[in-house]
Amino acid sequence: MSPFSHKPVTIPPDSTSAWMHLAIWECWMGMLISVALGLGLFLVLTSPRYIVTVSDLSACYAPPPVTVPCERIVYRGGIMNVAFVSLCGLMLIGVAAWLLWELWNAVEPKPITDDFLKLLKDSFARDWRNPLKWPWMRLAWAYGFTLVGVGLTAAITATILFIVSLAPTRPPTGRIDTSQHFTIGK
Repeated sequence: MSPFSHKPVTIPPDSTSAWMHLAIWECWMGMLISVALGLGLFLVLTSPRYIVTVSDLSACYAPPPVTVPCERIVYRGGIMNVAFVSLCGLMLIGVAAWLLWELWNAVEPKPITDDFLKLLKDSFARDWRNPLKWPWMRLAWAYGFTLVGVGLTAAITATILFIVSLAPTRPPTGRIDTSQHFTIGK
């Protein structure tokens, strides 16, 4: 189930090519994580836009006195669209979480096979209440270059959005159609 596991990653790297492989792989995973998380959050946050409301405004143009409110909602739909788009967004957020978990598991230390070393580990294991004894090096190996990939993706996205915002936009041209009817009064 692990993504891109065609070549194992050496932790800690023992050669220049291992360093390059680790850096490129983690940057790529960081890019995938940021794209999946960004698109997932975008879909979840913009899903309410898919609700369609059709109103009947014919009572607003009736002769006075007009009852307030004159607007009547005839149809409201799109709830299934909202649910589907939100589900797709949540699935992408789940993919990002899965990729983060895979990065964490990629740097998992090899299991201890010696019985005496297992006994020592069980006797003097980490105290998780003390932050000084947390696995900071494993965290650095798992997410060090990943943050570079996330930053690179954020910079590319910001650059693209900036370039798109600089593009000249044409103002909309207005078109007004008028009609007038005359009748002879008696």
